[in-house]
Amino acid sequence: MGWWRRGGRGPRPPPAAGPASRGQLLRAVSQERPATVTRGGPSIEDVVREEVRPILKEWLDAHLPGIVERAVRAEIERVVGRNL
Repeated sequence: MGWWRRGGRGPRPPPAAGPASRGQLLRAVSQERPATVTRGGPSIEDVVREEVRPILKEWLDAHLPGIVERAVRAEIERVVGRNL
């Protein structure tokens, strides 16, 4: 049984990130170079669109056939059931 299921009694689980790793993360984030915005360059929307496009395509290729099949089957059942 986990610590949270015992009402908080007993030893507390270790934190997901200790102070050292949090410090490393903060240093890494603060050392990142700031993003520069240039006129005439791609907009944020363009960059995001290009990054999301292959991810969305992969998801659609994997899931869309099943979604369409279920929707068509439900519509056929609805139409056929109405005409009976």
